[in-house]
Amino acid sequence: MFIAAAAWSCTAASWRLLSTGLLALCLLQLAAETGAGSSSGLGNQAVFTSSFLVRFRRNVDNDFAHQVADKYGFDNLGPLVGADGHEYHFKHRTLPHARSRRSLTHTRAIKSHPSVHTAVQQPGFKRVKRGLRPAVPAIHGMKFDLKQGEASANRIDEEPTDPYFPMQWYLKNTGQNGGKVRLDLNVQAAWAQGITGKNVTTAIMDDGVDYMHPDLKFNYNAEASYDFSSNDPFPYPRYTDDWFNSHGTRCAGEVAAARDNGICGVGVAYDSKIAGIRMLDQPYMTDLIEANSMGHEPHKIHIYSASWGPTDDGKTVDGPRNATMRAIVQGVNEGRNGLGNIYVWASGDGGEEDDCNCDGYAASMWTISINSAINDGQNAHYDESCSSTLASTFSNGAKDPNTGVATTDLYGKCTTTHSGTSAAAPEAAGVFALALEANPQLTWRDIQHLTVLTSKRNSLFDAKNRFHWTMNGVGLEFNHLFGFGVLDAGAMVTLSKQWHAVPPRYHCEAGAITQSQAIIMGRSLFWDIKTDACKGTDTEVNYLEHVQAVISANSSRRGDLELFLTSPMGTKSMILSRRANDDDHRDGFTKWPFMTTHSWGEYPQGTWKLEARFNSPQTRHGNLLEWSLVLHGTKEAPYRTLHPSSPHSKLAIVKKAHEDKKMK
Repeated sequence: MFIAAAAWSCTAASWRLLSTGLLALCLLQLAAETGAGSSSGLGNQAVFTSSFLVRFRRNVDNDFAHQVADKYGFDNLGPLVGADGHEYHFKHRTLPHARSRRSLTHTRAIKSHPSVHTAVQQPGFKRVKRGLRPAVPAIHGMKFDLKQGEASANRIDEEPTDPYFPMQWYLKNTGQNGGKVRLDLNVQAAWAQGITGKNVTTAIMDDGVDYMHPDLKFNYNAEASYDFSSNDPFPYPRYTDDWFNSHGTRCAGEVAAARDNGICGVGVAYDSKIAGIRMLDQPYMTDLIEANSMGHEPHKIHIYSASWGPTDDGKTVDGPRNATMRAIVQGVNEGRNGLGNIYVWASGDGGEEDDCNCDGYAASMWTISINSAINDGQNAHYDESCSSTLASTFSNGAKDPNTGVATTDLYGKCTTTHSGTSAAAPEAAGVFALALEANPQLTWRDIQHLTVLTSKRNSLFDAKNRFHWTMNGVGLEFNHLFGFGVLDAGAMVTLSKQWHAVPPRYHCEAGAITQSQAIIMGRSLFWDIKTDACKGTDTEVNYLEHVQAVISANSSRRGDLELFLTSPMGTKSMILSRRANDDDHRDGFTKWPFMTTHSWGEYPQGTWKLEARFNSPQTRHGNLLEWSLVLHGTKEAPYRTLHPSSPHSKLAIVKKAHEDKKMK
């Protein structure tokens, strides 16, 4: 019944999705709702919450929905994002938040109303904060030199005077605690241009934000904030003895902590605004809470930062459900008055035991997945690797594990121990806020292109020598851990100022193989798809952005399956690595969209090769059931109107490769 419902919703939406080039949403939606992996964060025990998705037979206003809800003992929490007034979020007043069985009595009651088409009790699932949290909260009191909220004049040609700025090595690395000099985000080069994040709002989707913190209060955007865990406009963190709900406040300070006020450190975009969206503090997450959070005030919020996701246990395969994917897609297509919202995602803290391509949030082409490095350039031990990661920022230092990210903490305090890829994503959000101030007309895709073109290899390296820097077919360097490198705020701001919007994006269904074939232990199975990339059609793709391999497969042990995708230009992406903890033998993958960014800028015409193999000392068996290749990119050369400032820049290298190709 669950699978049938997913298939229905996908089919009903297909005509709209195709008309906007968003068929991949259907594929990911179907994969998520049918449980493409058995491990959805719930184990084998289903959980049902007190939330209901109520679909009316026609569009109704909020007052009418209130009346219907009240009649049957529900509270109406408002219309669902993107539902045009016919879908609402109802919450029953007496049902427990989580129970093991559906409440058919309450479902039938609400469905009995003549205006109600369907009512679906929402399943609950787990979402976890990313980041290493010390056993004892690291809380540092401060003696503030200036009165609360009183800041010295911002001198962009001088260093910030904030007391924790010398510890913010990711903003300026002078070799603190054994770090590598100048291995940082190069934010001072952006600040020197007068760019500090003005008129940009970043939403911190998390466990709340201490908006009364003296380092945050003047940069807090109350109009764009909301508490979806408690359903009120005050997203203040719930108190716990162990300060467990400090996560969102720490992330907020990384983005927009004020400058030169004698309090804590300084944010990457210290003149930007932050909004608090509290949505991560209830026993179980629901699709409706996620959807409303990611679609909240899309014209007031520019960037959504998420430092959480499915459980990073190395055996979970999970992603956004139907309503959430619809909210994200609506955000990138309609948010910011049509320019598109920017969704920044922490890639995950499962370490080498996990693969972030099994996380449907981080692996989505609608989000920017950010990994982390530590202060000497190596990856952190908790970093996941995958082909969907676009770039990296920084997390805790190398010599001293307690030398993490210095930022704001609960109740007016400061900390130096914020860590994990949780810390990396807000840093990226701050850099993107700088870019949006420099050029407010940047689209969501422009931000991704700028990320690819301005990120630097710098001194980043894999501590275990597994993944090396590789050059793709048009001269772009990438790494399976770090994407296209560490963000460079100065370079991104400089290029943003001269940027011209990239051409329209198309998606091409390049081919499919649907005849099942066995994967033999000790040998690789190769499947080839030869494509002209939809040449001569309305969806012709000549220059790649994202590539998706939508795959169904089963195995006697899912975690021992490895998948590789090789482009016609010879770029090989590992789209699934071995996951030692994943012992699933039942569900495998069902239409799961594995994504790679490694072929960015390449030409897609030719033969694509999919390789499947087992990596295990024990005998395994399985089947590759089907593979669909979906190409996303532009028909026209994306950088044809730009003028590189240096012949050695990535922009110049890729543009020349495109021009040389066109002349042949």
